[in-house]
Formats: sequence, structure tokens, C-alpha cells
Amino acid sequence: MTEAAIRNKPGMASVKDMPLLQDGPPPGGFAPVRYARRIPTKGPSAMAIFFTAFGAFAWGMYQVGEGNKKRRAIKEEKYTARRAILPLIQAEEDERFVKEWKKYLEDEARIMKNVPGWKVGESVYHSGRWVPPATGELRPEVW
Repeated sequence: MTEAAIRNKPGMASVKDMPLLQDGPPPGGFAPVRYARRIPTKGPSAMAIFFTAFGAFAWGMYQVGEGNKKRRAIKEEKYTARRAILPLIQAEEDERFVKEWKKYLEDEARIMKNVPGWKVGESVYHSGRWVPPATGELRPEVW
């Protein structure tokens, strides 16, 4: 379509004589412009995350408590077994100590036989109480 057909006038006319053809909004207006930042809510809410974390923590603490109960029961069983066999172990140690003590006294009598007034097995400290050797050995290796 030509300009002459739009104006219904033949030939060229002045721009001032042309009707104004201005773009306007569509009927009902334009849609509103979104200028606000609207981030979609994806994922769980803060409360859901909090309660999930709290639940996981509570469950973990429960598991720790159950593990402590089991460990305590095993420890008590071990101590009970040790207390049960303690007299047997003590009797074996006493038997070993008596054998070593007899050897010690024999060696002391043999070594000190020429010393006048020496009493075999008598303590040289005179403390009034008997103390067993702390290391478990009656004689050092230098003898």
C-alpha cells in the first residue's frame, strides 16, 4: 500500500498535512513490567532443614548412647572375668615367688656362710614390715 492510498490524496503532500499515525498501547494496556527479583522457592524451607538436622543429631546422640551402653557392658564383663580368675593367677604368682625365694635364700646362705652373725633371710632394713619386691625378680642378674 502506498502513502497516497493511505491518505486518499494523489501525489506527494507535505509532512505537515499527513495524519498522525502514532503507535499506542494495545487495548487494555501493556502487561505490567516485572522489575522485582522473584526467585522461585526451590527446596525445603528453613524449618524443614532445621528439624531434619535436629533429628539427625538426636538420632546420632542416641546411637552414641547405645554404643556407650554396649561398651560399658563389655568392659564390665571383662572386669568380672578378671576378678573371677584373679585368685588362680595370684596362686600361680605366689608359687613362683616361693620357688624364687627359696633359691634366693640358698644363694644367700652359700654367699654369706663365712660372715659371723649373719642370719639368712633377715631384712637389713629393720622397718618392721615385709614388702615384696616391686619388679617381680628377687635377684638382680649380677649375682
